[in-house]
Amino acid sequence: MIMFEKRQLVLPGDLIAKGDYIAGENVYKVKDRLYAQKIGLIDFDGKKVYIIPLKGRYIPKVGDIVIGQITDIGVGSWIVDINSPYSATLLASDVTGKPFSPKTESLTKILNIGDVIIGKITAFDRTKNPSLTVKGPGLGKVSDGIIVDITPTKIPRLIGKRSSMLNTLKEETGCDIVVGQNGKILIRGKNFKMVELLVKAIRMVDEQAHTTGLTDRVKAFLSSSIKGG
Repeated sequence: MIMFEKRQLVLPGDLIAKGDYIAGENVYKVKDRLYAQKIGLIDFDGKKVYIIPLKGRYIPKVGDIVIGQITDIGVGSWIVDINSPYSATLLASDVTGKPFSPKTESLTKILNIGDVIIGKITAFDRTKNPSLTVKGPGLGKVSDGIIVDITPTKIPRLIGKRSSMLNTLKEETGCDIVVGQNGKILIRGKNFKMVELLVKAIRMVDEQAHTTGLTDRVKAFLSSSIKGG
């Protein structure tokens, strides 16, 4: 038995379910009872129950796609700000695909301080900074577009169930959207008005993530704004 409706606010320690349920993110289990670990919104998918936190900084997970900025350069690597308590490390050899020689090559000619990249977390265990790779489709240096920041814990709401919210945003505006799990959103679009509307819609999601019917409201907002000229 689940004690709350979907999207209801719960507090740490609240009993949220009894019986044969699976503890998802931000939920812990004691015998046959599930409790909330954080303040947030309850949600469930079949037998899995989880909490969407209202606040919280990004904690890296292996496999996450993140959007970061180069902040420092070492002998054979770059330090990347990924909007987290932890900076990430990107090895030169990962970018060049070969061993790096600081005597004959300059990292600043490849990536410099201030450059923005899309990367994937390849390793993280809290004992050292997470490692990044830029190998893979869609990864690498960002050369165009704008970055929008939202609360990292609200990224699942921006994506939506089966990518419903994300698909709505793309279809209505015609823009390309890259979602970083660290709360960084890259928008690319040829029509400035559509980009501007998309930014407003993303802000709307960030502010109203705790409410129901949000996807429909965002779609209505975009549709009416586009028709209104």
